Amino acid sequence: MLPALCALAFLLVPLIGLLWRTPWRDLPDRLLNAEVGQALRLSLACASLATVLCLVFGVPLAWLLARGDVPGRGVLRALVTVPLVLPPVVGGVALLLVLGRRGLFGRYLYEWFGVSLPFTTAGVVVAEAFVAMPFLVISVEGALRAADPRFEEAAATLGASRWLTFRRVTLPSVLPGVVAGGVLCWARALGEFGATITFAGNFPGQTTTMPLTVYLALESDPADAIVLSLVLLTVSVAVLVALRERWIRGAV
Repeated sequence: MLPALCALAFLLVPLIGLLWRTPWRDLPDRLLNAEVGQALRLSLACASLATVLCLVFGVPLAWLLARGDVPGRGVLRALVTVPLVLPPVVGGVALLLVLGRRGLFGRYLYEWFGVSLPFTTAGVVVAEAFVAMPFLVISVEGALRAADPRFEEAAATLGASRWLTFRRVTLPSVLPGVVAGGVLCWARALGEFGATITFAGNFPGQTTTMPLTVYLALESDPADAIVLSLVLLTVSVAVLVALRERWIRGAV
């Protein structure tokens, strides 16, 4: 019992300390502070765009892993989950080497189309999507594996196309998994730090998201760092509330 209580205290006391030190009286003014508000808006916009990107590409990838007849699916699944265990800074370096102006593909994006992703807002979205997409893929793949394929087979025998079957039969049946994965993906993107600062840098108004602002504010204005940390904590708690047992059941 004592070790369990110690573990519980180890996890909760820092959070309680954050709430204790929060400048509640100045909270509205600090949230309306230009720098804090700018970082908050940028973070929300980038996390939302990254989630949309993950949904567009992650759901088909999850379907491929769950239902696709491709060789080496186990290896492919392992590769998809690599960003979960990869240090975010390493992920940022990898993105820089591939999508940078002198990167494997980035050089062609810049030379042919004049597109440069590093150190831009678009770079923030790409970095966040890279680290967050596995959460969506794993969640949707689990939901697809749990769904009864007989309904899809019945739709196919009635003449429905693959796209119609996916849109009218498969997607509604796995919607809880998609929602759960999307929420987790958005929360992970919102709190991303390492890959963002490595690939997108730290430029106020363009790439300085909330985690970066927290890091910088610790040196100049700790109160702002506490306020933004509280916002991120609130988002985390909201995610736990959103992912109630009924959503989690639909994702596993």
